[in-house]
Amino acid sequence: MKTRAAALLLACLAATGVDAGEAVFVDVHYRGDDGGPVPGETQYRNPVIAGFYPDPSAIRVGDDFYLVASSFGYFPGLPLFHSTDLVSWRQIGNAIDRPGQMPYGDGEALTRGLFAATISHRDGRFYIANTCFYCPGRGMGNFVITAEDPAGPWSDPAWLDFNGIDPSLFFDDDGRAWLVHNDVPEGEMRYDGHRAIWLRGFDAETLALTGEAIQLVDAGVHPQSNPEHVEGPHLFRRGDWYYLTAAEGGTGEQHAQMVWRSRAVTGPYEAWPGNPTLTQRDLDRARRDPVTSTGHAQFIALRDGSWWAVFLATRPYRGNQYNLGRETFLLPVEWRDDWPLILPRGARVPMVAQRPALPRSAQPRPTTGPMAWTERFDAKVLPPQWLMLDPPKDAWFATGDGGLRITPSSTPLGGHGGGQPAYLGHRLQHHNATIAATLDPAALDAGELAGLALLQNEDHHYVAGIERAGRGATLVLLRRAGSDEPEAGRELARVPLPSVPDHISLRLRLAAPRLDVDYALTPDDWKPLASGLDASLLSVDTAGGFIGNTFGPYAVQRDGQP
Repeated sequence: MKTRAAALLLACLAATGVDAGEAVFVDVHYRGDDGGPVPGETQYRNPVIAGFYPDPSAIRVGDDFYLVASSFGYFPGLPLFHSTDLVSWRQIGNAIDRPGQMPYGDGEALTRGLFAATISHRDGRFYIANTCFYCPGRGMGNFVITAEDPAGPWSDPAWLDFNGIDPSLFFDDDGRAWLVHNDVPEGEMRYDGHRAIWLRGFDAETLALTGEAIQLVDAGVHPQSNPEHVEGPHLFRRGDWYYLTAAEGGTGEQHAQMVWRSRAVTGPYEAWPGNPTLTQRDLDRARRDPVTSTGHAQFIALRDGSWWAVFLATRPYRGNQYNLGRETFLLPVEWRDDWPLILPRGARVPMVAQRPALPRSAQPRPTTGPMAWTERFDAKVLPPQWLMLDPPKDAWFATGDGGLRITPSSTPLGGHGGGQPAYLGHRLQHHNATIAATLDPAALDAGELAGLALLQNEDHHYVAGIERAGRGATLVLLRRAGSDEPEAGRELARVPLPSVPDHISLRLRLAAPRLDVDYALTPDDWKPLASGLDASLLSVDTAGGFIGNTFGPYAVQRDGQP
């Protein structure tokens, strides 16, 4: 899989032709631990996939489980995971991994791009349905891609002719296929956020819609209450009932998961009187260690007849501030009078719960709980966890020859709309974490900076780096805390060095909402660059949007900016 992805990437890229130096990153170290209860031998920890992995969609195929999550403006897109126990997940690839495969990005905001993918399977073929927000030349559009192996390769997109978002496929026992999605309601919209759930026939061979659109739900469970943004629908079948599940209330603290059922796939659908099947919006906001914003769930049936649900939720550290984005959680489903209940009203999402009765899955690297790892970039391709802003148009980085080599870009992180920053990011998975990178700055040209970035979006990030200046060098700490600040960031600290070091290490220490930044010119001889910085600037509550933080190597042509 990695060899194939590397060959495709290299085939699609051309040399930059840019007269610039080079930054060589030797390694990146990560260690994180947010504490909390320790699961026992028969238990698991929530979230099952920590960090910015929202909108989870999961299916069972035989004894295997596959999960896909949203990636928005990052490339490669739509991370795919495999498990045999629903608890221990391993990333096996990204469904969008070729620069020419999907026309998104191109300077659009990071909060656009690929939204709320759903995965399905039928007769040995895997399907992903997805929405692309503001694809160049298309605007907002919906598509389906397919693969024989969920690790890839995935096909180029087949575009679907409908408006709205959040498409999800359902394959019925009688051989028919359907697509359910969100769109504006039939007739006049009564209020902002008034949406509906629609059903269309789907031809699994031609990947085209068939028949007329049928409105299944207008507004939500209680239309008279003007529920906002019913979305993220899924259809499934249990016995003689068809079940429709969708989220309401937006993706914030009012998020809730609703359920309807019908004897016919085309409806009419009745809402469960016990709705919502999952929410945390009724709980005391002052509770300790809250889990909030639960929703966007998908139900999964096991061979033994039990049911489980994956869903997104957040873990704020103060108020509604969180830097990890929306994460993937797991809970069992209880059936009551043929209605599925994920969590009783007023109950808190448990951070530790009993594992499914399934064989344990191999997991080379943890996706939740305490973890520590080192990336030395010694393979010829990047592991699938690493990301960049938009699909690349030029070959500006290479791995496998003494580390990661990056050609500095003329586009800073804050100038994303004008080009592609030279940044490779990894999702942050803990609010309490230490991130360190060691680099060789000798090949940088004057005015170029290389270092370690911590990024929420184009307008909110920190950068700690070393900048070449003639024969010398300077340590620089930059911060951008809003669109009114310079695109390159505002300097918070500057430490001149007498000469260019052979190697330098930079370290970010996070204890949300605090950030400390250190440097070392010799191994483990750490000195402070800045202390007590405000990490809440990188929270969704402050920065807006709905993505999580990433961190990683970064190089930019500063041209002597003050």
